[in-house]
Amino acid sequence: MKRVVITGIGAVSPVGTGKNNYWSALAEGRNGIDFISSFDTEKFKVKIAGEVKDFNPLDWFDKKEARHTDRVIQFADAASRLAIEDAEFDTVSADHERFGICIGSGQGGIGTAVENIYTLADKGSDRVSPFSVPMMIVNMPSAYVAIRHNAKGPNFSVSSACATSLHSIGEAYHMIVRGDADYMLAGGAEAAAIPFGVAAFGALKALSISTEPATACRPFDADRNGFVLGEGAGVVMLEDYENAKARGAHIYAEIKGYGATCDAYHITAPDPSGDGAYRAMKLAVERAGWKPEEIDLINAHGTSTHFNDSMETAAIKRLMGEEASKKVLIQATKSMIGHALGASGVLGLIASLMAVEKGVVHPTINYTTPDPECDLNYVPNKAINAAAEKVLVNAFAFGGHNASIALEKCR
Repeated sequence: MKRVVITGIGAVSPVGTGKNNYWSALAEGRNGIDFISSFDTEKFKVKIAGEVKDFNPLDWFDKKEARHTDRVIQFADAASRLAIEDAEFDTVSADHERFGICIGSGQGGIGTAVENIYTLADKGSDRVSPFSVPMMIVNMPSAYVAIRHNAKGPNFSVSSACATSLHSIGEAYHMIVRGDADYMLAGGAEAAAIPFGVAAFGALKALSISTEPATACRPFDADRNGFVLGEGAGVVMLEDYENAKARGAHIYAEIKGYGATCDAYHITAPDPSGDGAYRAMKLAVERAGWKPEEIDLINAHGTSTHFNDSMETAAIKRLMGEEASKKVLIQATKSMIGHALGASGVLGLIASLMAVEKGVVHPTINYTTPDPECDLNYVPNKAINAAAEKVLVNAFAFGGHNASIALEKCR
């Protein structure tokens, strides 16, 4: 069976663009959530989000290209270029037919869709942009990246809401294992922090209505009151281990296992028993050949909602047992960047890769009031030095979609 490793990282996030900016912010426990600046929130109950503020499309695209690409495509393209650069991967001399892309999105080009619906209503059908379809369809981040880098191998997109990017990475992993590709760029992108996105998630009563951005997102804390919408992209370079070794690539970690399940329970609420989450983690651990008690770190889905956090805690306890679950380190990346929906899983996975790389586990910030239902070690408020060699990354989604990936320091 082929081994699959990760050799490149690209991140576009509310706390910084690029691997180093992203990681230094997380390690410092820096909050990227603030009052929304991209539109007027006077008539909105929700006032805060994790917006990407250091991203200028013209740093990445010429004016014409920027005008004809949705923000979700721009995020994905930038993160892909960063991952390729970090991997020191030569896209010119690579075997293009063995190079594939799997970048997903939960919402796709929703900003473009909304804008053109208004145009249709206000100005008529003749004024709808001819670029609206290729700007908004969910597969276009994958397609756009493939065109830029002449990647002619497997190319598709996954859309499973907040589990999207972990499913993308898991499916890309299988592509390499079964011999369909030698190299895969995989991850997710999201740009839904727009008026419609905030209004729609707000209507579900899922978002925090706090007016204190610094402390609004508080996974596993007793005072949590909803998630904070985020945006951004994460892309990683997956390679066949032998190819990566032959070209002298730096290896962050090896993907050892991948589990995907469904709750089959409710369209928005997770199964409170945590059964689907438990089974996804169990599959990843079994396929990795680990014992649950060997896990050093779990990058939790950790949304800062009552139902998710208590469910995930229960699932971890079921997987590991009471004694081992009290010892494992658990981090919630969303506490600093908000919930980037289809990009959230990969941004958590990147944080995990850096934990393996640096021997540092970033904190779950804003953890001040323990919840009896959430009584594990969530690495509260301050990063710690720890050897994290076996890591589990979780992502769960509306509709009951669950994904878990097992990463291990490569030897």
